[in-house]
Amino acid sequence: MPPRYSRPASRLAEADGNRTRLAEVLGHYGFEDRARHQTRYASPHSAATVATGPRPAVRQNAHVGDEVRVSGTTGDAVADPRRSTPRTDRVLADPRLQAAADRLGPRIVKQVVAATLDRCRSGQLRAEEVVDAAVAALPDGAAGMRRVLNATGVVVHTNLGRAPLSAAAVEALAVAAGATDVELDLGSGARGRRGRSALAALAEAVPDAGGVHVVNNGAAALALATCALAQGREVVVARGELVEIGDGFRIPELLESVGARLREVGTTNRVRREDYAAAIGEDTGFVLKVHPSNFRVTGFTSSVPVAELAGLPVPVVVDIGSGLLAPHPRLPDEPDAASVLRAGADLVTASGDKLLGGPQCGLMLGTAELVERLRRHPLARALRVDKLTLAALEATLRGPEPPVAAALATDAILLLERARRVAAELSGVVPATAVETVAAVGGGGAPGVELASAAVALPERLAAPLRLDEVLPVVGRVDRGRLLLDLVAVAPEDDPALVATVRRTASSGG
Repeated sequence: MPPRYSRPASRLAEADGNRTRLAEVLGHYGFEDRARHQTRYASPHSAATVATGPRPAVRQNAHVGDEVRVSGTTGDAVADPRRSTPRTDRVLADPRLQAAADRLGPRIVKQVVAATLDRCRSGQLRAEEVVDAAVAALPDGAAGMRRVLNATGVVVHTNLGRAPLSAAAVEALAVAAGATDVELDLGSGARGRRGRSALAALAEAVPDAGGVHVVNNGAAALALATCALAQGREVVVARGELVEIGDGFRIPELLESVGARLREVGTTNRVRREDYAAAIGEDTGFVLKVHPSNFRVTGFTSSVPVAELAGLPVPVVVDIGSGLLAPHPRLPDEPDAASVLRAGADLVTASGDKLLGGPQCGLMLGTAELVERLRRHPLARALRVDKLTLAALEATLRGPEPPVAAALATDAILLLERARRVAAELSGVVPATAVETVAAVGGGGAPGVELASAAVALPERLAAPLRLDEVLPVVGRVDRGRLLLDLVAVAPEDDPALVATVRRTASSGG
């Protein structure tokens, strides 16, 4: 006869190296219920282990005296997959998982192993498959961010991280990841100017600037300038330049958040120099000119060039946005830092991760006295960049052509030839054709500028499977019932990887 149980006894035990609960179930359970609980929770070494012999057909309930009939034997209970689930420590002892723990960290590996063991307990995996399944489920890296191929036809795609870094910048990041002389003069052993070599590279790239400084993004550069020059004072700005930037942030709200008051001049579509002049008074901190880098207003419009604003009796700050340091032949209407400074601006602010092609940062270029004033402002400390950004920025400025510049300079004929080769390699796997397309600069730069490009046209149904590829996701764009994989922002050396991903996706039924 099976042992009787008294109420309400219960206890916890460690069984088979796994945290499983050993419960002496309440006596009002019938025998069948009790056997199920014993099989689920008990260790083979516990007194409550289910007997291997046949169950008795009837037993007396310990509390209410009624009889409970049962059927079957314990053979199916012994086959419960939970009983054969391997111990966690034995799985983690596999050399491949130990090596992964050194590379990814023990926490990530344990989480993967725990999830794999749960699959075994639920019967999805056999015990002998657990280790291999855990190894296969390990992520490529300790961070959740994944590399993707940008085949959208947008060169600087904000959702894909804006500008991809050059190989030189990536190498510089690896060097800067360790101990560096970022703020140390190795010659004297004394403290040095933070990021002096990166700042020197920026000054060399824009010799019209008397001084240069770098903060953590373009909005931070404008916030620092406003806080230092116009906190509690007025900023004069044209109504048509009160733009909204990414993720719902707006220039006027940014300026007001650091204590400035806005003095709007002109109308949405037109503003004149006399509008600025009439608004300037003793309470004016500076005149702000903002380049509408993510939209265009056409038709009956007018704006005031920097050269005309430079004659006003207050500083002129120009936010050019996209980070173009010198004129670009394919972007004739995009303002650049050198030209704006020569036109008389006291300060230029811009982003480093757009047309410059570098890391996220805010560039500040202007007169030596003004830039030094901004650098010494208390807020500058809160906005300063880390050594990784400084290293990548310097490598972008001094090193070879970054990917953004290369994409802007690519000949559309060469892109079409590449598209034809890719389409030919996909022949027989999926319908693919090479087509001419129009790409965009993106990232808040050169709005309305069309870039001649080429793409591989695939069935639209492949859009989601390609994005979800486990090896290398590919992000394209859907246009008129086709998936276009535009090559303008895809490096030529990535064409084989693009082909491999499409083949893999199409072959798996995507």
